[in-house]
Amino acid sequence: MTTTSQSPQHLLDFTRLWTAIRRGRRLWLSFALLGFLAGGLLTVLMPPTPTAVTRILVVHEQDGPSDGGSLIRTDVALMSTTRIAADALERLTVAERPEEFLKTITVVGLTNNVLEVTVEAPTGAEAARRAKALAEAFIADHVGRIQSAAAAEAKALTDQRTQVQAELNEVNGQISGAEAAAVNAENNDENDNDQNNEESAAPPPSNAATLDSLYARRAELTDQISQLTQQAQEAGLGAPRVAAGTQIVDAPRPVRTSLKITGATNAGIGLAFGLVVGVALAAVTGVVRDKPVLRRDIAANLGASVIAQLPGRKRRLLPNKAAGDEHAGVAETLVRLVRNGSGPVSVLELGAPKVAAALAAAVDAALDDGEARLGVGSVAPGASWTDLPHLGAEAVLVVRVGYAHTAWLHTVARQLADLGIPVVGVVLVDPDPRDRTDGTLWDGLHTALRGRAKHAEKTTNGTNGTNGTNGTNGADLPTKRLAPVQPPGHDLPTKKFAPVRRDSDELSQRRTQG
Repeated sequence: MTTTSQSPQHLLDFTRLWTAIRRGRRLWLSFALLGFLAGGLLTVLMPPTPTAVTRILVVHEQDGPSDGGSLIRTDVALMSTTRIAADALERLTVAERPEEFLKTITVVGLTNNVLEVTVEAPTGAEAARRAKALAEAFIADHVGRIQSAAAAEAKALTDQRTQVQAELNEVNGQISGAEAAAVNAENNDENDNDQNNEESAAPPPSNAATLDSLYARRAELTDQISQLTQQAQEAGLGAPRVAAGTQIVDAPRPVRTSLKITGATNAGIGLAFGLVVGVALAAVTGVVRDKPVLRRDIAANLGASVIAQLPGRKRRLLPNKAAGDEHAGVAETLVRLVRNGSGPVSVLELGAPKVAAALAAAVDAALDDGEARLGVGSVAPGASWTDLPHLGAEAVLVVRVGYAHTAWLHTVARQLADLGIPVVGVVLVDPDPRDRTDGTLWDGLHTALRGRAKHAEKTTNGTNGTNGTNGTNGADLPTKRLAPVQPPGHDLPTKKFAPVRRDSDELSQRRTQG
């Protein structure tokens, strides 16, 4: 078998990958069709559940441009709690677990202040009723929480104002006592002032500084009371605004679903999913299974050039004239091959028995009776290799593309080489129409058709007459494995003999003489 120098193989050959995907079109088209049918059948067997949709406007006290949607996300999370679900079920008077009811609702925050609630139920009317109960439960909970927070804040401000008012009353009492003490001190000092008119004026009373500090403290406490009163009033004003603003802005209504549109959507999704899975599976199997599909790979693994190719199957309803012309052209090529050969030629199939039989029949019909030198056989797994030499001295392989693994192609090439049957060409069946690789082995002239005549001439003009060397028609003689010659200086094995006794030799001589 002639060995060919191949370029290094890449880890991922995109040409082989793309070819594997194209050749696996039946697989991924089948998956796509299966997904399409499954999507449509799923719509019929499992029709969409009736649903109802409602929208709620939610007002927050902390609404502002810097919110970023955190408040509405909090509302979405609160609406999906068992407390709201239990309140809604209580309004509906339905004996159902809140956890099960939560599985039928979907809450989405459309904007910072709008919630969209979708509820599933056995009927559209029931879904609308459940959606309304759920919205009312959420609004009541939201307003109740805001009112509770406002009441707690107002109570805290009122309590703080009461404490400040008590302190103010105490300061007012201190001011009153200090003022009374100052008046008494002034009355007691009037007589002393009359007697000492000529003396300098007396210093101010000692409690004047105390009165100034008390007056300042009273003003500060009065201001705090005013602020606390205003804050308490504002805290109470927040709850009515939230209660009035939070409401259902879109009444619950059943969602009308079209069975045709739903079926078409599901079928399209199934088609796309099946197509993706089929293409991925075709690509993976094409890379993993290691079945050559390109001309260059098949020629390299078989050690023979591709001389022709045929489509995989013929059309029965609308026959293709081009396909018939291809079969006729390949048959003519084989006819010329058989006529130009020096001996019988065998057609050996690998995955294409019908095509090989049809080609053999066409060639046999084109040959004369005296030129019937064509044998038909198989090199598929389970073939009888010992019978192949009786079919022909040369062979043409008819190989279906993507049928055999690389290992089996190597096995076929090795078996034919061991039998001394040169492969003069390979006919591919069902090749990839977009395969642009070269299936010619340029270093295999002794088996290729373009070098066949020169090889035959060189064989007949051998070194030992017209029959070649030693009458073997130029073929290489079988080699015989001989034992390696031992290098000089190697000690040969020695044999140990018994020592010869001299007395015995003398006795023997005497007996002979006597």
